Amino acid sequence: MRKITIIGTGYVGLVSGAGISDFGHSVTCVDISSDIIELLNQGKTQIYEPSLDELVQKNVKAGRLKFSTDIVRAIQHSEIIFIAVGTPQSNDGSADLSSVESVAKIIGQHINSYKIICTKSTVPVGTGDWIINLINKGNKNNIEFDYVSNPEFLREGSAVKDFLWPDRVVIGTKSNSAFSAMRDVYGPLYINQKPIIHTSVTTAEMIKYAANSFLALKISYINEVANLCDELGADIHQVVEAMGKDGRISPKFLHPGPGFGGSCFPKDIKAFAKLSRQSGLFMNTVEAAIKANEFQKKRMVEKMRALVGGNFQGKFITILGLAFKPNTDDVRESPAINLIKSINNEGGYIRAYDPISNNSMKKLHPEVEYFSNWQEACKNSDGVVVMTEWNEFRSINLELLSSLLESPVILDARNIFNVEKLKEYNFKYENFGRSNL
Repeated sequence: MRKITIIGTGYVGLVSGAGISDFGHSVTCVDISSDIIELLNQGKTQIYEPSLDELVQKNVKAGRLKFSTDIVRAIQHSEIIFIAVGTPQSNDGSADLSSVESVAKIIGQHINSYKIICTKSTVPVGTGDWIINLINKGNKNNIEFDYVSNPEFLREGSAVKDFLWPDRVVIGTKSNSAFSAMRDVYGPLYINQKPIIHTSVTTAEMIKYAANSFLALKISYINEVANLCDELGADIHQVVEAMGKDGRISPKFLHPGPGFGGSCFPKDIKAFAKLSRQSGLFMNTVEAAIKANEFQKKRMVEKMRALVGGNFQGKFITILGLAFKPNTDDVRESPAINLIKSINNEGGYIRAYDPISNNSMKKLHPEVEYFSNWQEACKNSDGVVVMTEWNEFRSINLELLSSLLESPVILDARNIFNVEKLKEYNFKYENFGRSNL
């Protein structure tokens, strides 16, 4: 059993802390927010993630997982320290490393014995050397430590499963002893023959950005194919089905829609592009994916505007789904935000319902009228947009929906409805890649 500190109890930190404690280690999760720590000590989590509450409660009860605001004590009483603070996007597109910097300085000032310092936060290539220098500046007694880059590959909505049963674990370090210790941390995965890949720090940092940017590229590509299907009368569903059967491509992330959002893809692909430009290179494919995603969000707005007569002035529009994807309450960079802003700017009125994310979006857009079910949200509206593919929406009774609306108008931005059923109930509809069927 290893003694481990996780600094940061956001999405990555909390899932990682709960998961590592479930592997049998003693974990202390630290945060500067006393409110968050108090909540966690009550057995409650501040984020919505399926199975996370149960995993946290299980390991708290077993005595393996604790929460604290005392970062100094946590640092000094641990063998391995994970940095898992946020790295949001700066105004220039680069990653904001201010929280990482603060943590590194604190570690340097209070390190009291050999430690392994491990970065879990998504950081640009080259950050590892910077963190090492920051720690060394405060390390007046020259206490020995090793540095590791251990990027996360968690998908919101399935993060617990992704952590406990990952496709791979990447451990970037020049120290063989640090690698061995980290392999112990992930011991159950090693036993279950999950790949544990040993790389340099720089390579590990590159893997994270390269993986996320590739997935963003894949989404942007299929969105552009769907747009072309609209123009030429092809069926994107059948295109995707046939493409996905090709083992070189696979069906994953081939789901057309209004553009990607969330806390990872938008900021990571922009940071990757920024990094390439700073290196004197220009990654054409990455830059194109960023532009394609912005275009897709605008195309969604244009589709809905056309459906309701060419403008939103005085129109009541219902948005079903506010989170950027199902099974999460995360609305960061959600395509729904673009639509809300456009409707507001053009004098329209917005009604909204999301099974989980009403409160999250309300913090950003209090002017929106929020409802506790889709039926009330749709009543007497001039049109409805399905923005998030929650299972609840897949089973919507289209006959009932048609009767609730002022007129049967729908933008199925996630292609979840049967086109023949929409026609049966006389919907005026739009989607992505199936509009001409």
